[in-house]
Amino acid sequence: MVDLFVSAFFTLFVVIDPIGCAPIFAGLTAGTPAAHARGVALRASLIASLILLAFALGGKPLLAALNIGLDAFRIAGGIMLFLIALEMVFEKRTQKREERAEKALHTPPAEDISVFPMAMPMIAGPGSIATVMLMMGRAQGLAGGAVVLAALACVLAITLVALLAARPIMALLGSRVEAVITRVLGVLLGALAVQYAIDGLRGVFGG
Repeated sequence: MVDLFVSAFFTLFVVIDPIGCAPIFAGLTAGTPAAHARGVALRASLIASLILLAFALGGKPLLAALNIGLDAFRIAGGIMLFLIALEMVFEKRTQKREERAEKALHTPPAEDISVFPMAMPMIAGPGSIATVMLMMGRAQGLAGGAVVLAALACVLAITLVALLAARPIMALLGSRVEAVITRVLGVLLGALAVQYAIDGLRGVFGG
């Protein structure tokens, strides 16, 4: 169970990327009162948590309804995570997030950035949704599912803390340190993604 928790926690941490979300959030809430920024962070984290929980609990029935095998989903999920890893290593993911942030800055004031782009797709994006479904698929029984959900809760809690502390964190770390951390995590995520695809291929071809 410890191995499952560590694997789920690390994978979800890299994909959700609280460190990468912090500077975007700081930029989106620049010039706003601290109380407003805290409210946005809390709403974004809550909405993203509900989305990911829904896919974690309803992922298997959804796959069954679509007649998709778990091994096929492992392969597809591995490929998707590998593409995310490539974007992290070559800084394409940061560029995409900045473009989403720029788009949100030009939205009407009535729109709440806690829903778009913070909750979805920055926290609960396609990668994190696929990952949580993949990890729940690997878990065995209720105990395994509970371990994955606990890992997800820990990552989302860290994400909330990162958003709440985004401004001082960015002043402390700076963009260069963030870029180095993102690239290192991208390499590790790439290796995990390949392993997911290998596990799926083994299941398809019987060993």
